[in-house]
Amino acid sequence: MGVLRALLVTMGRISTFRSYQIMLLFAAALAVVSFYYFGSEKQNFSSTTKRLKETQASHNTNREDADLSIDIRSGRPESRTGTGDDLDGKPSHFHALMMFTKVYKSLSLQQKFQVAMRSMAKHGRFLEDEMLVLHYVSDAGSQELGEKMLPELLLDATFRYEVVFHNVDALTEKLFPIVEAMQKHFSAGSGTYYSDAIFFLSVAMHRIMPAELKRIVQLDLDLKFRSNIRDLFQEFNHFPAEAVIGIAREMQPVYRHTFWQYRKENPKSYVGDPPPDGLPGFNSGVMLLNLDAMRHSTLYNQLLEPERVARLAEKYHFRGHLGDQDFFTMIGMEHRELFYPLSCGWNRQLCTWWREHGYGDVFQLYYHCDGPVHIYHGNCNTPIPDD
Repeated sequence: MGVLRALLVTMGRISTFRSYQIMLLFAAALAVVSFYYFGSEKQNFSSTTKRLKETQASHNTNREDADLSIDIRSGRPESRTGTGDDLDGKPSHFHALMMFTKVYKSLSLQQKFQVAMRSMAKHGRFLEDEMLVLHYVSDAGSQELGEKMLPELLLDATFRYEVVFHNVDALTEKLFPIVEAMQKHFSAGSGTYYSDAIFFLSVAMHRIMPAELKRIVQLDLDLKFRSNIRDLFQEFNHFPAEAVIGIAREMQPVYRHTFWQYRKENPKSYVGDPPPDGLPGFNSGVMLLNLDAMRHSTLYNQLLEPERVARLAEKYHFRGHLGDQDFFTMIGMEHRELFYPLSCGWNRQLCTWWREHGYGDVFQLYYHCDGPVHIYHGNCNTPIPDD
């Protein structure tokens, strides 16, 4: 009996000790739960995930006015502020746009894109509270490729950036009704093609982008930067009161050729003549678009009307194939006040095709460019010099 009583006492003590351990473990578990669910600001996994989703939804809602398919990638995302003309209304975003279609099918376009983006990253410098927003008008295949390429191409960028992809089909659907009538005057071929509308994006961008987007720089893919792209944006500050677009002159006798009949009928005209006194036309490789000024310019919007376009095309016997560049050149012959002349160094075109095709005697008058070169433009597949 004594042995049995001792055994029962011992088991009771063990049971009490285990209960004490269990209570301690249970209390510890409650402390952990309380920390995550009732601690400072209740920062649990579910609430954080919800907030991230709400933030993404807010980004998408802000851009629904443009009815675009958008995908966003950010560099150095710890800060998101911008430059005076931002979709968020904040004061330090700089917006730049490139056409990025059919790139996934072309090794040549991919190589040009690499040169453009690497040189932009190399020379780009922005203030700490500024961000460069890179817009790409793209098809699905090229967007997928761009998303893979950009992180590596911008790896050495010292500035904050954001990437926005715009679906080319969505843009074309909005552009076509606006530019359909002018396409027959400025497109290759004899008809009006739905797909050609995208080559007139700069002409009517002010009508299809959100009103909060006030300024944007449009760039060709075949560029190489030798200066800070931020300095290009500073050219907006030099626009005269009536100017809506900043653009450099054409550096070949392209429009001397295109306006041949008008020049024959008007031998004293400066149309198509070389600089400094002539009107050589424009090149759209680098453009500063003051979208806000374009929206408010009665004259500019009147010039988009089919009747006005047809009247000018008839007057100048104009038949081009270079899209927006042709339109800007034609209206610039009569309304130079709409354009701010960007120096040739911001769009140093390298193509020499017309030198070997009938205009060798006057070619250098157009091709000459004084001053520093900020951006090389390797148009017509011309090799760009090494640094």
